Amino acid sequence: QVQLVESGGGLAQPGGSLRLSCVASGFTLDYYAIGWFRQAPGKRREGVSGIASSDEMTAYADSVKGRFTTAIDKTKNTVFLQMNDLKPEDTAVYYCALRPSADYVGIGEEAYSYWGQGTQVTVSS
Repeated sequence: QVQLVESGGGLAQPGGSLRLSCVASGFTLDYYAIGWFRQAPGKRREGVSGIASSDEMTAYADSVKGRFTTAIDKTKNTVFLQMNDLKPEDTAVYYCALRPSADYVGIGEEAYSYWGQGTQVTVSS
């Protein structure tokens, strides 16, 4: 069974940093993508970032570009989201998701088939 487990969420001050991780298990794929999505109370879920296992190409939402970086450790099927210069509007539950057989990476959630349970990120002064 495919399982995605997020960790690393917590409380940060504006301008601070957090590092999220997503450990994926229960599958064997030559190529895939793992994306990060977030949802704040009363808001729609939005794509944050994505990374492809094949060439490690990345995609980012405009709202986080230049502040967030995603990376992959393919030996452990683990993806990271380094979040710097955090803002209060980054407060949300962050989810990772798996896109099997990805030939490119994007942040549209329609292509992601498996989802983690989420980890809370709170940014406040």
